[in-house]
Amino acid sequence: MRISVLGAGSWGTALSIILHSNGHNVTLWEYKKAFARSIIKTRENKIYLPKIKIPKEILITNSLKEACLDQHMIVLAVPSQFIRGVLANIKKFNFDDTTFVSVAKGIEKETLFTVSQIIKDEIPNILNKNIGVLSGPSHAEEVARKIPTAVVSASSDLETAMQIQAAFSTSYFRVYHSTDIIGVELGGAVKNVIAIGAGMVDGAKFGDNTKAAIMTRGIAEITRIGIEMGARPETFAGLSGVGDLIVTCMSKHSRNRYVGEQIGAGKKLKTILKSMQMVAEGVATCQSTYELARKHDVETPIVDSVYGALFLDKDPAKVTYELMARDMKSEH
Repeated sequence: MRISVLGAGSWGTALSIILHSNGHNVTLWEYKKAFARSIIKTRENKIYLPKIKIPKEILITNSLKEACLDQHMIVLAVPSQFIRGVLANIKKFNFDDTTFVSVAKGIEKETLFTVSQIIKDEIPNILNKNIGVLSGPSHAEEVARKIPTAVVSASSDLETAMQIQAAFSTSYFRVYHSTDIIGVELGGAVKNVIAIGAGMVDGAKFGDNTKAAIMTRGIAEITRIGIEMGARPETFAGLSGVGDLIVTCMSKHSRNRYVGEQIGAGKKLKTILKSMQMVAEGVATCQSTYELARKHDVETPIVDSVYGALFLDKDPAKVTYELMARDMKSEH
């Protein structure tokens, strides 16, 4: 197939290499012209995915028109808060025979939309069968080194979910399929908020017991939101739910866990974000999830605590103890 990956960050670059290895004709679009030229010259993404060679057959471009015309599949690998802007610049093209695949993990702040909902909103004539997502526990740094990884593709249309599965599957990158697109998206997005909470536990020098509690009760909060939005509860016990939550809360590669760790150690959010080259999706998604929980009248004490530490300057250790002192409840 002819496949374009929009966004030459670490994940977009890693996925373009996977798609090329499967025999697809791949185009990789980079927003910044100078950086696109640098990647073309060195065949390496020195900022976001260093020491990984990019095959010469992958076309790298700064032109959205070149990247998006006459493609069978377009992979959206830009941060979720910027996807609407990219779509606004390409929606004039004909996408009747193009499948859009989101690999971003976030919820738009203003609308509280997932990426599949943003696509539908920005390109109203697109069919549901032409929208899919790919999500799961998959740090780009490891995938680029061909470390065995399992993820899930999802679309409301089973055939589309299986088409995405076939496009990406390799001997080291195993893809399962699902028709619960909203559940897969919410699992991938909201776990970033819980990962910030897990990082706060590390930064505040609590222990493994505390982190296990945050992760387990965090997946309960994600599931409650998901069910209210029409997702299937079993999705959150899978790769895009608990699987992605585990890797994001535990890994040294996790940008969201890192943000939480720095917050837990007493640093301010603006200072932390200023020092980072890559985007931590969980920061913006925390605001969205906080509002989403209120919209659907869902109880989310961990999300609320992370929100308080990030945006209301609350002490991370204090909010953790406040969580422990809540009214006693049944686990389920």
